[in-house]
Amino acid sequence: MDQIAEPSRTVRAGRVARSPAPTSPPGKKGRGPTLIGSVQRALRLLEAVGGFRQGATAKQLARAAGLPLGTAYHLLRTLTHEGYLRRVDGRFVYGESVDGIGRAEGRQTDRYDLRARMQRLRDDVGAAVYFALYRDGEIHVVDIVDDPGRPAVEPWADLRATAHAHAIGQCLLGQLPEEERRDHLARHPPTGLTPSTLTSGAAVLRRLASLRPTMPVLERQEYALGTVCAAVPITIGPVVATIALSLPVEQADRLTVAAGQLRRSVGAMSPSFVL
Repeated sequence: MDQIAEPSRTVRAGRVARSPAPTSPPGKKGRGPTLIGSVQRALRLLEAVGGFRQGATAKQLARAAGLPLGTAYHLLRTLTHEGYLRRVDGRFVYGESVDGIGRAEGRQTDRYDLRARMQRLRDDVGAAVYFALYRDGEIHVVDIVDDPGRPAVEPWADLRATAHAHAIGQCLLGQLPEEERRDHLARHPPTGLTPSTLTSGAAVLRRLASLRPTMPVLERQEYALGTVCAAVPITIGPVVATIALSLPVEQADRLTVAAGQLRRSVGAMSPSFVL
């Protein structure tokens, strides 16, 4: 049974006395958060730019932001250098860095939507679900959705360096041209993780060449003992991606059926998985 913690006490001369309440450090009582004035002024300038449809001069922005002209000039030069503003015909307008902030908000929304779709897949197939991309020559696991009843595989070996051994990596490498497969395996030579892992580069290349473009890749205890996995390729334009699932080996008889169900569900949702 949980106990409610008593206030700390000190025993003095046979009686129990409550310790005095802690006090604020000298000079800091009632102080608010530390604010950087130059950052506040720069933000006011950025906000002021939004009030001028055709851009604004430094004098107009200084007046709108309530800043001395000299201060505004210094901040405007910095914001322009960093790409948050551009100067066009003597007027300041928003730059690409501000656009990037707006796109980041869109990416956050996309990531939220992706996770919601993955949660639906997890519940449909009754397994942990993974989304991964092959980008800049490496495996990137973007998100994993599981729950206590359907736990994900513990990544005990680096997934980027062991693509030959797990369904995610095999599915992604299988979508690459042979030259890029060879390049990846040259950088990450196959190693034995379990007795079922292929350790010959030639054998891995033969296996990858045999994969069918739209069919699930099945993997049985090649990456981790006690786990079987399947991955479905997502082939939309230049994007190399996959949705995968994992099951405990006790449910290995479900793997083929679950993989087929995952393939159908992903096909119905595409191209929404492309970030």
